[in-house]
Amino acid sequence: MSTDTHAAANRPSALATLIRNPLAGVFVALTAIFAVSAIISPYFMTAYNLSVIARGVAFVGLVTIAQSSLMILGELDLSLGTIGGLCGVVSGMLMVQAGLPWGVALVLALMLGMALGLLNGFLVTALGLHSLVLTIGTAGIYGGAILVLTKGVAITGIPEGIQFLGRGDVLGMPVPFLIMLLVLAVALFLTTRTPIGRYMYAIGNNAAAARMLGIRVDRIRLLVFTLAGGLAALAGMLMVARLGTAQPSIGQAWVLAPIAASVIGGVATTGGVGSPLGAIFGAGIIAIIENIIVLFGVSPYWQGVVSGAIVVLAISFDALSRRYLRRDGA
Repeated sequence: MSTDTHAAANRPSALATLIRNPLAGVFVALTAIFAVSAIISPYFMTAYNLSVIARGVAFVGLVTIAQSSLMILGELDLSLGTIGGLCGVVSGMLMVQAGLPWGVALVLALMLGMALGLLNGFLVTALGLHSLVLTIGTAGIYGGAILVLTKGVAITGIPEGIQFLGRGDVLGMPVPFLIMLLVLAVALFLTTRTPIGRYMYAIGNNAAAARMLGIRVDRIRLLVFTLAGGLAALAGMLMVARLGTAQPSIGQAWVLAPIAASVIGGVATTGGVGSPLGAIFGAGIIAIIENIIVLFGVSPYWQGVVSGAIVVLAISFDALSRRYLRRDGA
């Protein structure tokens, strides 16, 4: 066998190359779904509809950035949605019932979200429990606190000054979407340009080996859980600004979608692989699919079915692709 033939035999296939570069794969998928949607629906490319999609991506995108960062670390937090909802409700109570300026209320609610995230991280590290198991319980606690505080009734009378953060536009772009892009830029810098990011990937790949290298694993876990709680709180407060009321239901849709978006975007369920940018691409895919469902007049109740199916397909593809790569590299 000639040298060229031997090199060609060892060269990875185009499929393997695409799978190894999840950002490229998910971007191609996002572009294709966007193009098909524009073709099959005359309403898809309208400025109003694109604004609706961007605004929807913004809220779930903030939680997706948080969840994808935890998944890179090898963790999951199923309470992020209820943290966002609880902090949104608390911010509404502080503005309406306590009469605090909306800026102060937002800062206090953001601090609450970070504290709840820190609590989750502390319990995970202190008790040695898997975060998935633990945060099922804390999600119930935070969700119950929402009902205790609101009695199931929305808090109205949100100041108009804050509503710009949820409803406003700058240069034709929704303000929440611009905020999400800013947060995404910070997350990408953190994960790719700082020692903290390198430590996150090292811990996600092998926490025991990371400890042997001198990485303070528990400290990094606490930091990422804290930041994730803060991002969930930010999403909840922006949703309050969007709705003009603090609804007890805020955050209920932020459980499955961020996980699905992260996996679609190439973030491994086992940790150590992926990027928040890919996760946002995944969130865009889900948002477009759900938007097309609405444009075609399909019952909104099917959105839950679609979201669940996307989660199953994404996780299945993640497992199959990694099995293929192991076989291809053998």
